[in-house]
Amino acid sequence: MQGTVDGFTYGLVTPVAAFFMAALGAALGLRCTTRSLHTTRSCRIGWLALGSLSIGSGVWTMHFIAMTGFTVREAPISYDKTLTFAGLAVAVVMIGIGIFIVGYRGATRMALITGGTITGLGIASMHYLGMAGMRMAAHLAYDTLLVVLSVLIAGVAATGALWAAVTLRGALSGLGASILMAVAVTGMHYTGMAALDVHLHLPPTLPADLADVLPRDRPAEIIGPMLAGPACFLLLAAVVLLFDPRAMTGEPAPYPRAGHRPRSMVREGAARARYR
Repeated sequence: MQGTVDGFTYGLVTPVAAFFMAALGAALGLRCTTRSLHTTRSCRIGWLALGSLSIGSGVWTMHFIAMTGFTVREAPISYDKTLTFAGLAVAVVMIGIGIFIVGYRGATRMALITGGTITGLGIASMHYLGMAGMRMAAHLAYDTLLVVLSVLIAGVAATGALWAAVTLRGALSGLGASILMAVAVTGMHYTGMAALDVHLHLPPTLPADLADVLPRDRPAEIIGPMLAGPACFLLLAAVVLLFDPRAMTGEPAPYPRAGHRPRSMVREGAARARYR
């Protein structure tokens, strides 16, 4: 029996809130990536790690906010916590690999393509792991073409966002990059959801009014507590960036005095010269 699926139970509230969280995570993460390009090697890893956690948390939070609006009329929904949090870990690790590549290689074509592709795959992996973590009396089937399209959307838009973050300067370019990343995440999510078919596992004989015999799911009650941790982390990351204004503008740090460069940067420049 085909399930009656509603991806917009609360109208536009959940898509708009989900997009906002994706944009917030992307804005924080991409600003950290930009900041890493203008700091010493010893500090770079910290900025890139913070960026990975910010984007990963934003993507994961976006997914589950959007899922509060997803219901199947005939079946209650619950979530396997192990797979759910595994999706968060996979997102952070794969997005981290992508932005570390860009952070250390710069805005080269190969670095952007490789980093953007891995970042997009991380976004897609998180989504489908989250879907695999759903528990209901049903079998989930996917349209292969739409699944491939969802992964392509994530990869292409993530590559464009990374390019804009590390190539362009200024607050407006940072805003544009974060919106592009949010488009990648939400576009991937809702394309993936459009690929979904729900086939119910129900007894052969059922009353005409299923609502009288089947419990209603309350996804907000299940998902809400899980969002607290990542949401608090995004707030913490925002506070960290607020205390470093250059991270918000993408401007390089000023040298201590005119004509003088820090020793760590002199050593890096000498090393690059030696291996040319």
